Amino acid sequence: MARPGTHESYERPPIRAVVADDSVLLRDGIVRLLTDDGIEVAAAVGDAPSLLDAVADHEPDLALIDVRMPPTHTDEGVRAALEIRRSHPAVAVLVLSQYVEERYAGDLLAGDVAGVGYLLKDRVIDTQDFLASLRRVAAGGSAVDAEVVSQLLARSRQGLELERLTPRERQVLGLMAEGLSNAGIGEQLVISQGAVEKHITNVFMKLGLEPEDGAHRRVLAVLTYLRAGR
Repeated sequence: MARPGTHESYERPPIRAVVADDSVLLRDGIVRLLTDDGIEVAAAVGDAPSLLDAVADHEPDLALIDVRMPPTHTDEGVRAALEIRRSHPAVAVLVLSQYVEERYAGDLLAGDVAGVGYLLKDRVIDTQDFLASLRRVAAGGSAVDAEVVSQLLARSRQGLELERLTPRERQVLGLMAEGLSNAGIGEQLVISQGAVEKHITNVFMKLGLEPEDGAHRRVLAVLTYLRAGR
């Protein structure tokens, strides 16, 4: 319903979700919260294989996923989120966890973050903010807790300032933050892909991102850039 004094009369677009959490009480609470907000819950499951089956069966708009689920209660949920991103790219994923699973969190955020969220349970203090984040992710946006960003940056051992980058390296990093591929960056700057790769290598080196960080280096470099407000 539109607020008094406005001409707004549209309804929020419907969302179909799959919920995965091994805690029955928490799972049922989330289902009730979503249902009360007009979100259709197509399935509610307690383990990663059931989650993957439910996503394949229902093709929801969003999968809301706990990190720790059976059988090992370590990282099954976030690994399932990565699999969903690979096999069902139209399905948004929102990971809701008690901690940052750094290895796979970096993988999840290393690619296109449209339709990706990672929130910490203990830092969700307002249900309306949580539902707004959920709807934003389902609509193709993103929602990443600041603590997740902070821990990923700490893992990168990043301690050097962006001021060490040359103007061209800053341009390249800025275009990386916009989601451009190496080829897209080369097109934008009218330089060869080899030159782009050289600039990116220099960015990684100057930000203290080591080769063993692998694919994480790209997202960590971008997060450094975004946190600095450049």
